Amino acid sequence: MFCRFKSALKVTAAALVLTACTPSGDFETNDGQFHDWKDFYGDYVIVNYFAEWCAPCLRELPELNEFYHQHQDKAHLLGVSFDGLNDEELAALAAKHNIDFPLIRNDSYPLLPFEQPQALPATYIITPNGDIHGPLMGEQTEASLLEAIGQPAA
Repeated sequence: MFCRFKSALKVTAAALVLTACTPSGDFETNDGQFHDWKDFYGDYVIVNYFAEWCAPCLRELPELNEFYHQHQDKAHLLGVSFDGLNDEELAALAAKHNIDFPLIRNDSYPLLPFEQPQALPATYIITPNGDIHGPLMGEQTEASLLEAIGQPAA
């Protein structure tokens, strides 16, 4: 009995040490920031799934960048690679296609509040109270994203 307790104590202590040394969060973005979904409560969050082989995904990237630059005060915009790229591949993709908005890293096993879509491009809207809408299928524009979060287009 004592041996089992001692082994369990060692495992628990090791887990605590590893947890204390490891940054935590529901997901990490390619800029090295860790985030919890609860931190976004009260704000709109837009999550766009894309892939490099998806022509409509690539066509909408300039619109997503424009939304990100012009409307950060209205919503957080995050991207997710459908293909589960590692950090190096994700960085190369972001550089190649001039993606300015944060991308959720796949290497850190993100905890997302919805399932991966079956088709692309797909965009989810998380409301300020945490409700999830979508996925919105097809190419999104600055205007369609503003409409999705209840904001008038300029």
